[in-house]
Amino acid sequence: MGWWQVNADTLAGSRFVLSPLAETFACLKMLHAGTATHPGERGWLGVHLPAYRKRLAADPVTALLVRCGLGQAWIADFLTPTPYGDETFEAEVARVREASPQEARAHLARSVGGPLPAGLADRDDLPGRAAALLTALWEESVRPDWERRRRVLEADVVARTAQLSQGGWAAALDGLRPGTRWLGGNRLQVNLHEYPPREISGAQLVFVPVTPKAGWVSWEESRRYAVVYPCTGALADVRAEAVPESLGALLGTARAGVLVLLDSPLSTSQLVAVTGQGLGSVGRHLRVLLDARLVERRRAGRSVLYSRTAAGEVLVTAQRDGRTGGTGGPVTYRS
Repeated sequence: MGWWQVNADTLAGSRFVLSPLAETFACLKMLHAGTATHPGERGWLGVHLPAYRKRLAADPVTALLVRCGLGQAWIADFLTPTPYGDETFEAEVARVREASPQEARAHLARSVGGPLPAGLADRDDLPGRAAALLTALWEESVRPDWERRRRVLEADVVARTAQLSQGGWAAALDGLRPGTRWLGGNRLQVNLHEYPPREISGAQLVFVPVTPKAGWVSWEESRRYAVVYPCTGALADVRAEAVPESLGALLGTARAGVLVLLDSPLSTSQLVAVTGQGLGSVGRHLRVLLDARLVERRRAGRSVLYSRTAAGEVLVTAQRDGRTGGTGGPVTYRS
């Protein structure tokens, strides 16, 4: 397994950041695989996959670059510069474009695990081609929906921060993605691959959520490291759950539906989108739930996010357990 040695100062200074480029690259990985993990992704692929395949069919060099760069166990490093946080997409993708041709070819060779195919071996335009593809994907397929995606990512950060405050870093890290967990002894397992451990004490460490079900790690020499992980925001997998009858009788079906949806923090606009209720109705439901201390609110960036309090969690869990015969098992959602 791959793990990093992390000292207390590095962990104490680590933080969650958002990255438009990481979100775009995660979408590239999904397009390359051509498979979805939930109905929301299937809908997005249905819209954007045909144009993506048409683009690569017309540009075989870039198509070969993508196939080599997204290796089975190793992504070509120059494609995933480590996020700094608070950067625009343009600033991030400039670091892809500015990679040296020699560096890009070396990273691609490592990704494929051997010599590069003849179509890439002598080319000096690979960083520019990669940046152009990522820019086109951002402009056409990610940027039009970035505000919604950003709200989902901010909601995930709020949820992780709550985990951190309740259970410490071990609790927050264990649920990031499969293969990531706190091992103890200053060791952070970052994946299940058999890579040598890395000493990152003293470096900057950031955690970066993305909405597709994707994840990877990156680093910038020995100064900055990143763990990219799939977020758990509700709109990443648009879900609808039947409200327990007893909870609906207690609070009213519409208001109970708002409370049930707050498994992870959501903004008012997100709740409007998910429930189909009007802004005024959602606002009134939230006010009643706030007054009853069943939900709380906190600011994340430009959004105000709502989440269940401990009392609200007990109420919803009790009703779910009663509906499922007390098993407390997972609820099945549908799109």
